[in-house]
Amino acid sequence: MTDQDVLNRVIKVTARVLNIEPDTIKPEHSFSFDLGAESVQSVELVAAFEEEFGIEMDEDAALAVATVGAAAEFIGKHLKG
Repeated sequence: MTDQDVLNRVIKVTARVLNIEPDTIKPEHSFSFDLGAESVQSVELVAAFEEEFGIEMDEDAALAVATVGAAAEFIGKHLKG
């Protein structure tokens, strides 16, 4: 799976959880500031990413990830590691 594939799937999941159009989500967008994720939604995002990619992430580390692009990078490292 390429980095672009991971990013596309992160965007798809983010759009679904936050009920926003995938086309409006950019890698540099902050989950909370740009996309309006509340803390409950941030936890939902972590769970959705784990389900989408079949991985288990450290919740505190995952919640510390601020942007869409950083999330894709974080998940990519999990997939490779």
